[in-house]
Amino acid sequence: MTTRASAPATTEAAPVAEPPSRFRDLLVSEWIKVRSLRSTPWTLALIALFVIGSSAVATMADKAVGSGAAEFLPYDAYPPAGYMTLMLVAGSMGALTVVTEYSSGLIRTTTVAVPARGAVMAAKAVVTTALWTTVGTVISTGSFLVSQAVLNGHGAGVPLTHPGVFRALVASALLAPICALVGLGFGALIRHSATTMVTGAFILVMLPPTFSQTARWSAAVSHTMPATAWKRLVQSWAPDPHSLAYDATVPGSWAVYVLWPLIAVALAVVVVRHRDV
Repeated sequence: MTTRASAPATTEAAPVAEPPSRFRDLLVSEWIKVRSLRSTPWTLALIALFVIGSSAVATMADKAVGSGAAEFLPYDAYPPAGYMTLMLVAGSMGALTVVTEYSSGLIRTTTVAVPARGAVMAAKAVVTTALWTTVGTVISTGSFLVSQAVLNGHGAGVPLTHPGVFRALVASALLAPICALVGLGFGALIRHSATTMVTGAFILVMLPPTFSQTARWSAAVSHTMPATAWKRLVQSWAPDPHSLAYDATVPGSWAVYVLWPLIAVALAVVVVRHRDV
């Protein structure tokens, strides 16, 4: 009787699973994407120069400069024209962090490398917040310092501890990241460059002035807008109790600052999880 020789068992090497991407790696990746765009540093530098320059021009042009009275003039340090432009630029740049990946097809590579789409969008939001908070702080501080340098020459400057100054500075610094995150949310929802930017400009800048402050329902809608909230937080004087206008409150304006970016990021995360690339 012969015995069949058994073939030696061969052991196949099990495939080595790649470690899951850490959130820190996603942050680094998103920062590289933002930094690699040649337009980013130029855009940030130009918008900073424009807004700070508009503060200097508004302060020099104000008739109250020659009065010699020490008074904080919020719309000299933080002129609406400059900060409305900042809202447009921040919203557009925030939208581009999402839209450019969809238009170029890079989002397919991103989702293959990192299937957790929600984590990718969260990383985009964190990088966008950090970048525009830094930019907003530099612009807000620069606007205040430039305006006070002009006012000090006329004996009308005020310190940072003057009533209303610090709140206006913080509100103006946070306006940029709020608009950038709103733009990011619109970009995730719409995914088309031109449509996203037009929608962002309309919602953030063009829509609020169309609502009247003398009708309760119209004022209530206006008070939910970031632009209206910013104007109330920058305003250093108390509302006129005899005025027919319905003024926004300071706590309500801070609530608007919190809710808009939270809702925008939450919608972006939900959308990318449930929509095909």
